[in-house]
Amino acid sequence: MARKKFDLSTLPKYPDLKIEKRLWKKNFINLGGIDEAGRGALAGDVAAAVVILPNISKLTRILAGVRDSKEMPQSQREALEPIIKKNSIAWGIGFSSPEEIDQIGILPATKLAAKRAVEGLAILPDYLITDYLDLPDIDIPQEKFIKGDMRSLTIASASILAKTARDAKMRALDKEYPEYEFAQHKGYGTKKHREAIKKIGKSLVHRQSFNIKV
Repeated sequence: MARKKFDLSTLPKYPDLKIEKRLWKKNFINLGGIDEAGRGALAGDVAAAVVILPNISKLTRILAGVRDSKEMPQSQREALEPIIKKNSIAWGIGFSSPEEIDQIGILPATKLAAKRAVEGLAILPDYLITDYLDLPDIDIPQEKFIKGDMRSLTIASASILAKTARDAKMRALDKEYPEYEFAQHKGYGTKKHREAIKKIGKSLVHRQSFNIKV
C-alpha cells in the first residue's frame, strides 16, 4: 500500500506537544520519543536517541528553540543538548556500527540502534512515538508519525541528541582519519568527501556495502 501523501501545510511552525498531550491524557506517562541520525551517511555509525519528557506546563518554554536537528546550526544543537538532558525524565542513545550496517542493512541497523537506546534507559517507556520508524523488536506500544521531528517536541529533542552524539563520534574519527575531514561533513556524501574516497579509497569506517558514486 502506498504511503498517504502528507499535507505539509498542517505542520506547526515549531514542534509542539499536541501528540504528547493526547497520549498523556490516555495515561501514558513515560512517553518516549525516538529519532535517528546518520542513516544517509557514507561513513560512521548510525545513531538513535530516545527522550522521555515530563508533563509540565513550562516545558515548551524550557525547550524553546528545539526543532528538527537538520534545520538547526551545530552551535544551537550543542547549546540545547544539555538543556534537553537536564530537563528529561530519562534519555538514551544507541549506535550501530558500519560493520553492522554492512551485515544487516541500514534500516535494520537503524532499528538496532533505537533498540539499544531504549535498553539503555533508566526508566522504561510505556509508549513510544517515532519519526516514521517501525520498531517491532521493541515490545512497547508505539506509534509512528510522518515528519515526526517537525511535529513532536519529544521526537525533535531525540533528533538533537542523536545528531550531537553522532557528530561527536565523527569528530573523534577525524583524528584517526584526517584525510577524509570527517569533522567537516560528518561522513555525508559531500563533493569533498567523495573526492577523498576517489583519491584514497574507503577507510575501515566507511560503509562498504554502500554504492558510493565518485
